Amino acid sequence: PRPGDPNGVPHVSARTQGVSSFYWTLVEFCEEELLRFVFADADDERAGYSLLVGQVAARLKAWAEPVGDGGAIMVRGIACRTFSDLVEMLSDQLQDESARGEWSGAQTPLGTVNAFLRRLRSAVRPLSPIVRGDLPFYRSHSVRTSDAQVSIVDLHNLPERAQRFVVGVVLRGEFHRKESSGTARPLLFVVLDELNKYAPREGDSPIKEILLDVAERGRSLGVILIGAQQTASEVERRIVSNSAVRVAGRLDPAEAARSEYGWLPPAVRERATIAKPGTMFVAQPEIPVPLAVAFPFPAWATRPSEAAAPPAKASADPFQGLPGVEDDIPPF
Repeated sequence: PRPGDPNGVPHVSARTQGVSSFYWTLVEFCEEELLRFVFADADDERAGYSLLVGQVAARLKAWAEPVGDGGAIMVRGIACRTFSDLVEMLSDQLQDESARGEWSGAQTPLGTVNAFLRRLRSAVRPLSPIVRGDLPFYRSHSVRTSDAQVSIVDLHNLPERAQRFVVGVVLRGEFHRKESSGTARPLLFVVLDELNKYAPREGDSPIKEILLDVAERGRSLGVILIGAQQTASEVERRIVSNSAVRVAGRLDPAEAARSEYGWLPPAVRERATIAKPGTMFVAQPEIPVPLAVAFPFPAWATRPSEAAAPPAKASADPFQGLPGVEDDIPPF
């Protein structure tokens, strides 16, 4: 969250519309079954509680009822106004032997339930600022890229757990919106930094499933994925193989030897290991060989430490330093 925000929620900026905060209410969390994005790590999919996540999300969608106008919910007579309240309610219900079967839908081992609850409790602190039902009224809080030409979702102050949640929920919402629109125009460009963190080569996760859909079906729907990462060898192969345009900068020799850089001829691959900063190698369908391009050094500072000293204060006399009229009179 940005310092000074009275509600402690992060921000999204949209061109021509300024900066606004974003969050999800508990009502939206239950109705849209967002619980699965709380467990968005690849390790969560390999764990035994992945089936329990889907069962609990379905029960929340069926049993949660809105309370008031702030996004709070009532689940089986228990009011929840914060994400912490929701987690405590689920903990009490799943630890109660008489109620556990209704939530899990089957005979779930107690060890699986405890593993699920431990992971869920660890999400309280990172997700409480962005999943809530304690604000006094509904307001514009959704991330809607269709409202502006360029939208930037600020994640840098959020913990990694919250970053994964935001990326997964926003990607799913925008992808579904394009699917339901029935037209590819206007195009939607999704720029995602650290792609290897959200679509790793090993394991599965809800975010990875969405990114695979975008890579394989996105162009027909008008969704173009632009991913950036330090190591393409750590990204899911199906995403890399579906890339139409590829750009590589200076490469580590060990990374350059990976098969993901097979589109670079051997001579160009060796050159990439000693390339100067700003030199990039671009491969695109129109030209059969990669092009070497150089980006100019930016004319503006990208870090506070790079900023130049402020200019000296201007003098009040605009003519100070100019030759006087008497200086221009030739001598007799």
